[in-house]
Amino acid sequence: MRCPFCAHDNSQVKDSRPSEDNTSIRRRRQCEGCGARFTTFERVQLREVMVVKSGQGTEARREAFDRSKIEQSVSLACRKRPVSQERLDQLVSGIQRQIETMGDAEVPSKVIGEMVMEGLRQLDSVAYIRFASVYRDFTEARDFEEFASSVQEISGLGIAQK
Repeated sequence: MRCPFCAHDNSQVKDSRPSEDNTSIRRRRQCEGCGARFTTFERVQLREVMVVKSGQGTEARREAFDRSKIEQSVSLACRKRPVSQERLDQLVSGIQRQIETMGDAEVPSKVIGEMVMEGLRQLDSVAYIRFASVYRDFTEARDFEEFASSVQEISGLGIAQK
């Protein structure tokens, strides 16, 4: 493992333990070159999955599945919400597991977006609405109001209307 501080090629594992959600191994390492300590995470990858992006042109763009993009989107949607990091990690790991076990080499980005929406709907209604407003590209306040009222009807939430 290359040191993030000095780029030395060798490091020594000082401690290994499963992550809190048991989906990865957390390793504390020490660089043999500069002595700096850093943490790495090791995850199981069942298969290489390509994400098919729907684009403006006639040909769809493809890129390798990147877990960190889902992590970033979910974290942003849940910012300043009472949702623990452990719950976010479980949500992202669950979505990744679903994608890898689908058996398809290619997955449309729309399918992944819907999985994230469903996971957030069950996790936190405000995060769900935040993500939906970007994912579904709300262009007017009316779009946002209609979606929020449908969420309120579905879940019976007491979202205050102004």
